[in-house]
Amino acid sequence: MKIALACDHGGFTLKEEIKKYLLDNKYEVEDFGTYSLESCDYPVFAKKAAQAVSNNECEKGIVICTTGEGVCMTCNKVKGIRCGLVYNEDVAKLIRQHNNANMMSIGAKFTPLEEAKKYVNLFLTTDFEGGRHIRRVNLIEE
Repeated sequence: MKIALACDHGGFTLKEEIKKYLLDNKYEVEDFGTYSLESCDYPVFAKKAAQAVSNNECEKGIVICTTGEGVCMTCNKVKGIRCGLVYNEDVAKLIRQHNNANMMSIGAKFTPLEEAKKYVNLFLTTDFEGGRHIRRVNLIEE
């Protein structure tokens, strides 16, 4: 599975650790930046990752900034993207099961590395339940 990864300066350190985790677990990663701690504008990088998921160049995406909110909002502006802010294990599963999320965001300031790894694993390994949720996902898409 190919994963789009992006961050701003506030999420850079966590992104680099998540990238190592993904590669160690045999995922293919496309890193859309940023590539340093230098101050930058998160929408530039989040949009590139979201477009890659929307265009089916990557199957899922993970975006990281200080709070996770800005990158999440940016991704959700791209047609076909359903990005959810993950802040616990239940949410990591539920955005997949109920919302068929294709991207997740993480707030680096509030998410320790070991927790982030758990969330990423749950997000990437949880299936969409379908059923009654299909109607709701279709409404989001409309």
